[in-house]
Amino acid sequence: MTDSATPETLRAAGDTLWVVCLCAEWCGACREYRPLFEKVAHAHPQFRFAWVDIEDHAELADDFDVETFPTLLVAGESGTRFLGPMLPHGETLARLLGALQPAQAPSAEVQTLLGALAREPGTFEIG
Repeated sequence: MTDSATPETLRAAGDTLWVVCLCAEWCGACREYRPLFEKVAHAHPQFRFAWVDIEDHAELADDFDVETFPTLLVAGESGTRFLGPMLPHGETLARLLGALQPAQAPSAEVQTLLGALAREPGTFEIG
């Protein structure tokens, strides 16, 4: 995998990256961020986007110990590209997606979350 995640390199590698927002319904910043997140999702069809409420899906999200909202995870079969707090700005997310770092081996909690997203993508759909 190269340092940048273009549609061609993702297809060539056979790896679809998930862009997952770990959020909470009670979080005002998360509620404001969701429409921007959806806009970025529509502009980046090479990625799969998901919105995971850490309270509704505690069995998947508790191990991430989210302390700052929103927190973003970018990961796929090849590993984790980004995990951390994200300013709730669509342009910041778009820039991040254009400059992803090489994958790091996925942790057990990332593998569990990605498995759940693959099994039930409709549960986490945005837009």
